Amino acid sequence: MRVSAFEALLTGAGRDVLASVDAEAASRDALTAASRLREDPRVAALDPDLPVSELVNAVLTQISLRVRGRAKFGPRADRMFFTPDGLEQSTRGSVAAYRAERIAARAGTAAQAGPAGDLCCGIGADLLALAARGVPVEGVDLDPATVAVARANIEALGLADTARVRRGDVTEVAPGEYPLLVCDPARRGGRGRVFDPAAYSPPWDVAVALAEGAGAACLKAAPGIPHEALPPTADTEWISVDGELKEAALWFGALAGGPRRRATALSERDGSRTHLDEDPGLGPAPVAAARRYLYDPDPAVVRSHLVAEAAARVDGALLDERIAYFTAETAVRSPLWRVLEVEEVLPFSLKRVRAALRGRGVGTVTVMKRGSAVDTEKLRRDLRASGPGTATVVLTRIGERPFALLCRELPAAGR
Repeated sequence: MRVSAFEALLTGAGRDVLASVDAEAASRDALTAASRLREDPRVAALDPDLPVSELVNAVLTQISLRVRGRAKFGPRADRMFFTPDGLEQSTRGSVAAYRAERIAARAGTAAQAGPAGDLCCGIGADLLALAARGVPVEGVDLDPATVAVARANIEALGLADTARVRRGDVTEVAPGEYPLLVCDPARRGGRGRVFDPAAYSPPWDVAVALAEGAGAACLKAAPGIPHEALPPTADTEWISVDGELKEAALWFGALAGGPRRRATALSERDGSRTHLDEDPGLGPAPVAAARRYLYDPDPAVVRSHLVAEAAARVDGALLDERIAYFTAETAVRSPLWRVLEVEEVLPFSLKRVRAALRGRGVGTVTVMKRGSAVDTEKLRRDLRASGPGTATVVLTRIGERPFALLCRELPAAGR
């Protein structure tokens, strides 16, 4: 998308055209919507120097992205602007809001010394969340189209008094230039997603130096970042939303001072926020045979290496010291885990599991696994389950032996 085509949509006439398109109908039938827009004289008038086809594409692209954007930003998406990459890579609205609240509450004098810097700001999810909470912020991004979109979002949400954005190379930002800093290094390259932090843009060492040079900073990373890449100067928080792991947030300076590692489970269903913090004195979790209940921890708990802390909350024990499942005699519901009631424990074989399910009249089977190489879709087909009942089959390893646990899942808190 050329910036000129996008900017044509920001005029009063452009906004009128966008508002006139039935987003749901256009999503169902883009060809009909395109035909109608080509015949609409208002479209050609948006920019006489651009082909009508390019303007039509710009309108429909924006409509389509707004529909998709509702999953991340809710109803606000219908007023926002996006690029395809910008939407895909943007911070989810609930995560940005959660992080902005922590920054606004803890930034202190760093927030008063000048505008915060949102480096690699993208379409502006984080800077919009900060500005909405009264934190003056300047976004910086290298791509001119992305800068145009971020600027449009600032205007669309009425935050121009608190937020601004400029084009710039974040590698040219000096440590300490922004007393309060948020940085989200780009984690995609020409070949897709980048997993090596050294290949982030800016590279991980540059981003860490910027964060360490600020009075208060939050540095975002992929949730799978290796623990050995985490600097000792930061507290790290792994964040999930309704059971889906989203990111790792590293807190520096005035924004740190909490637990070294934290798992946070956010829920968009009920607005809850549940934390699990590192307990340095806890030691390894005990290991025991399966008890009445099996716990499947949230991916934020697993990735933060806080399974022992989770098990301790329910007086639980691991089934195997290398597997994240833990077991207890009591059922405690929390967004930090799923709870299943264990009905039978079997050394794994297709024949045994099939017979056990048939004996229980189970026809609907959910298969979960940790530490198992079994193809769950193939197993589900091979079980040929029939009957009115339901069950969850959990595949795992205890010691060197594969096991199957037949379970009944309990309703989970916040899910």
